[in-house]
Amino acid sequence: MRAARLIKMVLLLQSRPSMTAAELATELEVSERTVTRDAQALSEAGVPVYADRGRAGGYRLIGGYRTRLTGLHRSEAEALFLSGVPGALREMGLEDAASAARLKVSAALLPSLRDASRTAAQRFHLDAPNWFKEPETPELLPVVADAVWDDRRITARYRRDAVVVERELEPYGLVLKAGVWYLCARAAPHGSPRVYRIDRFQAVATGAERFVRDEDFDLPGFWEERAEQFARSILRAQVVVRLSADGVRRLPHAVDPLAAREALEKADAPDSDGRVTVTLPVESEDVAHTQLTALGPEAEVLAPESLRARFAGDAARLAALYDR
Repeated sequence: MRAARLIKMVLLLQSRPSMTAAELATELEVSERTVTRDAQALSEAGVPVYADRGRAGGYRLIGGYRTRLTGLHRSEAEALFLSGVPGALREMGLEDAASAARLKVSAALLPSLRDASRTAAQRFHLDAPNWFKEPETPELLPVVADAVWDDRRITARYRRDAVVVERELEPYGLVLKAGVWYLCARAAPHGSPRVYRIDRFQAVATGAERFVRDEDFDLPGFWEERAEQFARSILRAQVVVRLSADGVRRLPHAVDPLAAREALEKADAPDSDGRVTVTLPVESEDVAHTQLTALGPEAEVLAPESLRARFAGDAARLAALYDR
C-alpha cells in the first residue's frame, strides 16, 4: 500500500509545479503528517523532493526529475489502454496522436507489461452507437474538436428547427452520446453554457482569439445535469397504468428508465390481483401508446380515457385477427 502511495505522490508532483501538504493529503487520502513522512522517505530513496517552507510553501520535484512507469501493475497498464475510445478519436482527427501516445507509453513500460495494449483490446471493446442506427460522423467535427483542444472561439452557423442562426461560441467540451456528437459551449462573451448538436452546424470558422476557460466548469457534471433536465422536460403528459408483476419488471425497458423508477417508487402496494397502479410521466399520448404496446397484456391503461380506448381498439383488432 505504501509503495503504491509513494509512486502516486511522485506522479502527482511530476504533473504539477508544486503542491501543498494539504493538497497531497487530500489526493492521497492520508494525513499531512503522513505526507511529510512519505516525502522524507522519497528523498532518502534518491527522489529529489524539495519542501518549500512558509505560508505559501509546498512540495515540488527539482532538477526536471521524471520517473519511468516502472511502478505499474499489469491491471493498471491494461486499464490505461482501455481509457481511449478508438472510434471517437478517429472521428475527431486524433487517431495519429493517440497512436503515438500509446507507443510512447508502451516504450516506457517494463518489458513484461508491453503487451498490455493487446490484452486489453482483446477483452474489451466500446461500441457507442445505438443498435439499428447507422452512425454518421459530422463533417465539421474535426474543426470543432481542434477549437475545443486549443481554447479558440468559433463563429458557427447553427440550424435550430427551420431557422439558421449565427453564434460566436466558446467551445468547452465534446460529448458522444449514443452515436451522436454534442458540443457544450458558452455564447461569447458572457453567455451560459448550452448544448449544441454537431450535425446541425452548417459552417464553423475558428477565430485567432483564445478564450479563458472557467476552471470551475465540470464537463461530466454539466452533461449529467443537462441530460436529466432534457429527459424531464420532454415528459409533459401523464398516464395511469395497472401493471402485472412482469409488467413492473419490464416497464423500465419500455419507457424512460428514470420516469419508470420514480413512478414505481411512488406506487401503492399491489392490489388483490398482485397488480401495481402507477402514474407515469410520458412525452405524449402517441409516444405512450407506442411504448406501452410493448408490454402487451402485462399493462392496462386506466387513464386518460382516450388512450385506454386506443388500446381497447388494438385488443379488439388483435382478437379478430387471431380468431380467423
